[in-house]
Amino acid sequence: MASKKFLELQDLSVDDLKGILSEREAEYNNMKFEHSMDGLQNPLELRESRRDVARIKTELGRRVLAEASDEFLAGRSKIRRRRRKK
Repeated sequence: MASKKFLELQDLSVDDLKGILSEREAEYNNMKFEHSMDGLQNPLELRESRRDVARIKTELGRRVLAEASDEFLAGRSKIRRRRRKK
């Protein structure tokens, strides 16, 4: 079952996702810095923020693949096959 946050991301446009991504990455980096200096009251916020960034990046990647050409997808398959051999 998809999480509520993931379902909310599916309704947003690509430009909105990119804007949110830059905001969340800035928040995450700021929280990381604050945590290293003073410590956060709730360090689990770091994990949640990192996961939010990953959710957004995953959705953007999914959309890129959905709009990709057949040539791009064929080349991508070759790269993935090569990686598996190692």
